[in-house]
Amino acid sequence: MTTAYYSTVLDHPMETVWALIRDFNNYPAYIEGVSESVIEDDKDGDEIGAVRRFCYLGNWIRQRLAGHSDEAHSLTYAGIEPLPFPAGLTPDAPTPVRYEGTMHLLPVVEGNRTFIEWFVKLDTAPQDADRWQALFQSWIPDWTHSLERSLGRLAA
Repeated sequence: MTTAYYSTVLDHPMETVWALIRDFNNYPAYIEGVSESVIEDDKDGDEIGAVRRFCYLGNWIRQRLAGHSDEAHSLTYAGIEPLPFPAGLTPDAPTPVRYEGTMHLLPVVEGNRTFIEWFVKLDTAPQDADRWQALFQSWIPDWTHSLERSLGRLAA
């Protein structure tokens, strides 16, 4: 098991950030490259156990909402199927990975901003851990910056 981690401060109030991300089905609103998202079985976007099926850069992915707390401003999701390594990045692709990600927010009092930490635990073959960790370590900042751009558009 290995973890990819990223944190930063967003120049937006925590309530504003949480309002955007708390609905598990709201992915297209803040992650560039997600064109569609559907919650299966008529569950709510904040219901633990809800499954979202979303299209990210032309690939359909399913994730389950594993944890959700309005009090802690935190949500945790888990991939349902192992995620294959993106084609074309390496000639000898590592085995698919199982993963669980968490987004957690804390208020930054000075400037009414938000501290966000986003981490993904990766359950992969030991020989593949470094490559998967490096890939997620590059993706999570991209996703966080996409969230920040979306918040900026909403504030404008």
